[in-house]
Amino acid sequence: MADLPSTAKVVIIGGGVVGASTLYHLAKKGWSDCVLLEKNELTAGSTWHAAGNVPTFSTSWAIMNMQRYSTELYARLGEEVDYPMNYHQTGSLRLAHSKERVQEFERACSMGRYQGIDMKMLTPDEAKEMYPFLETHDLEGVLYDPTDGDIDPAQVTQALAKGARDMGAKIIRFCPATGVTQKADKSWTVHTEKGDIDCQYVVNAAGYYAQRVGEWFKPYGGRTVPMMVMSHQYLLTEQIPELEAWSKENGRKLPLLRDVDVSYYLRQEKNGINIGPYEPNCKAEWAESGDAIPDDFSFQLWSDDLDRIADIVADAMERVPVSGEAGVSRIINGPIPYAPDGLPLIGPMPGVENAFENCVFTFGIAQGGGAGKVLAEWIVDGATEWDMWAVDPRRYTDYTDHAYCVAKGMEVYGNEYAMHFPWHEWPAGRDQKLSPVHDRVKELGGVMGAYNGWERANWFAQPGDDTSLEATHTWGRSGPWEQRIKEECEAVRDACGVLDLPGFSRFWITGEGADEWLRGFVTGGLPKIGRMNLVYVADARGRVLTEFSCIRLDEDSFVLITAATAQWHDGELIRRNLPEGLSVNETTTERDALLLAGPTSREVLGPLTDADLSMGWLTHQHCTVAGRKAFLIRVSFTGELGWEVHAANEDMPAIYDAIIAAGAKPFGMYALNSLRIEKGYRAWKGDLSTDYSMLEAGLDRFIRFDKPQEFTGKPALLAEKQQGRKKGFVTLKVEAGDADAPYMSTIWHNGEVVGETTSGAWGYRVGASIALGMVRADLASPGTELEVEIYGQRCKAVAQPDAPMWDPDNERLRA
Repeated sequence: MADLPSTAKVVIIGGGVVGASTLYHLAKKGWSDCVLLEKNELTAGSTWHAAGNVPTFSTSWAIMNMQRYSTELYARLGEEVDYPMNYHQTGSLRLAHSKERVQEFERACSMGRYQGIDMKMLTPDEAKEMYPFLETHDLEGVLYDPTDGDIDPAQVTQALAKGARDMGAKIIRFCPATGVTQKADKSWTVHTEKGDIDCQYVVNAAGYYAQRVGEWFKPYGGRTVPMMVMSHQYLLTEQIPELEAWSKENGRKLPLLRDVDVSYYLRQEKNGINIGPYEPNCKAEWAESGDAIPDDFSFQLWSDDLDRIADIVADAMERVPVSGEAGVSRIINGPIPYAPDGLPLIGPMPGVENAFENCVFTFGIAQGGGAGKVLAEWIVDGATEWDMWAVDPRRYTDYTDHAYCVAKGMEVYGNEYAMHFPWHEWPAGRDQKLSPVHDRVKELGGVMGAYNGWERANWFAQPGDDTSLEATHTWGRSGPWEQRIKEECEAVRDACGVLDLPGFSRFWITGEGADEWLRGFVTGGLPKIGRMNLVYVADARGRVLTEFSCIRLDEDSFVLITAATAQWHDGELIRRNLPEGLSVNETTTERDALLLAGPTSREVLGPLTDADLSMGWLTHQHCTVAGRKAFLIRVSFTGELGWEVHAANEDMPAIYDAIIAAGAKPFGMYALNSLRIEKGYRAWKGDLSTDYSMLEAGLDRFIRFDKPQEFTGKPALLAEKQQGRKKGFVTLKVEAGDADAPYMSTIWHNGEVVGETTSGAWGYRVGASIALGMVRADLASPGTELEVEIYGQRCKAVAQPDAPMWDPDNERLRA
């Protein structure tokens, strides 16, 4: 065992596949002065009992990127580090029992092909040729992924560890970390049973112990890690002679099989079968008060609970009858950590400087290679190659209490292979954050959705409308919501609509020099006193970090407003960059906002307020509405005449009641999405992300190259301006069928993939399906004919002029 060093650049806590991958990738980037601490032997946690499946399939662009990288890394790793590994890229078959599942598979195939993965759809008969033991009589289609397979979890971890050691990194086994102390310069001391290590950065890669390790960081701004632990079982059959004969004859293993509609995988394990169910009747572990996780659960399992999975196992044996002819040789029942959305936590530790998380992996073997790459980039370069918001720990804020994490973890596990339909809202863990008018919104028919824990109305149902979860199981736009969204959009177009929008992230920045600091913080210019505008922050590569509405109250007094989901991301961005002498006061939870929009909104609001409603677009003022203090902003995300009405929580019910009584029709988030896409307004972490530069995103007018302040990303953007952008933002009018383009639909031109959509919706004012997207720069000009692939169907699309499709001159906004 290596001696404990007294100093290191980075200390990683946790010796599973993810910790080892992080160490390996840090060393690959030249940071060999790093240390991994493991309380027991490497792989002692979830890694040692993992099944070792390595899929690339995902309908998340970020997750697919990460998993694809893992397959590429594992294929070369044994030779690269001179360590023998059992890695079988057998390919996989995913079975579809319904048209909707086929559509999901077609979408994943399209994304996979864009990333260089040769996924394709097969007929049941073609699948039968590849897997002769398979019953196919009730299948609609089969997805084939040639890169899928399985790997020995211990071997891949030891290979990563060897590679890291060979480059000079250190691994200290049987050395439990016991705590951390942050010093005045924000560096760390990590305490262990064998001594202390001083380091610049700490990584929590502690697997199902990540929450316990996370508590050490609370005195330094941290929070309880949002996670829980599930009991996951899989069983291994005895050897099957028919399988052995087939493998010997064909010289390979069978493809990995997943029956996602029943919820299990089935994999050849030597000459037997591994069956791994994700049962709805699932069990959380260490979830009850007093039932604490043991101090050391290394290399341990629970006793089996076969009754919980018996029905699914029986179904698997009917699907592949040969699997039922052998007895069960072993049942594995071990802990797997789950975050509330089933995705890991990779990135900066919220609220804590120089600390990172790479933990809570439900599919750690498949994602471990990519996770190490991503976190090494975050630590060394300060940014990742791909936008990784899907796994960023800051995507959660303060609503993830213990009960929420348990409820959501069980929901995700029990629906592990469920389709994530665009109109579907998962029911567990709801009502975490409520607007002051929540009950009123519900009484008016609000069908709610969760946004950073905040409940907002997605659409408003009328008596008799079907609001069941089953009604949302469609990729198409048609459903009980469609007519209501149309009516809500028409109300905003023709009269006046109101949307309750709790959760706006608000940051009030004051102090002498706030003006000068902001000019160097954002890429563009600042508004005059009494005005507002949009401002953007870029990273060092010139890519889009975030967008703020910037309201100037006084010479050195500004309010920055951003998306609800960006609360911790943008709050941290501001606080980390704010110089001494300036202060930031956040009022996200103390205030609520209404969007009031439509050509008659001035008539609705006028009798209720003492505000000057003749003030122009992009102005703001303090006033009263319905006798209560309010702050009006003359801006509208809908593209119609309108205001944002901001007020203290206790004052909003009276304001909302008065506006509804005056004739405003409530509308929801689905209508707002349609309205904003017709205006070409970008949404954060969809249309605006670090996958794109400011210039690619078409935000040239929000960059002031001539200002003296050296804003972040300026050199990169100047170079890009000179050399030319690779991609260009485009609005597309799409001849879509029943469904509009989801995020990351591929865009084709002359048989070649040339870009991707970033959002899409039906525009009820323009009567067309619209997609916003990024295409090869030479194809972004108006009139270019393209194709958008929507759930397997290529639909003709035409690039529109560089202006909103609705009210291109903004006459209605300025009315």
